[in-house]
Amino acid sequence: QVQLVESGGGLVQAGGSLRLSCVASRSIFSINSMGWFRQVPGKQRELVAGITRGGSTNYADSVQGRFTISRDNAKNTVYLQMYSLKPADTAVYYCNAENSGLKYWGRGTQVTVSS
Repeated sequence: QVQLVESGGGLVQAGGSLRLSCVASRSIFSINSMGWFRQVPGKQRELVAGITRGGSTNYADSVQGRFTISRDNAKNTVYLQMYSLKPADTAVYYCNAENSGLKYWGRGTQVTVSS
């Protein structure tokens, strides 16, 4: 079992940047995969970025080159650094952890990008 708490969301102008943090309730060293998803009303939750235990990363095409995911095992934290934000990035961002066939979710943090 692991609890995830996101922070760092907020209101930002287009072109701006934000860094989201996801703090886990226990060590993430052994967690196979962690990631960030986002969801807007009326749409399915979509993968934004993922990072494996070994440090391999993957990104949605829409954020490639603008967002960077990283993990700090010593702090039990996963980050999502977001640059060049666009209004289309507006969503609730959720932290996710997947391990041994189980999925865990945080409650989300709102990101709003104004034009």
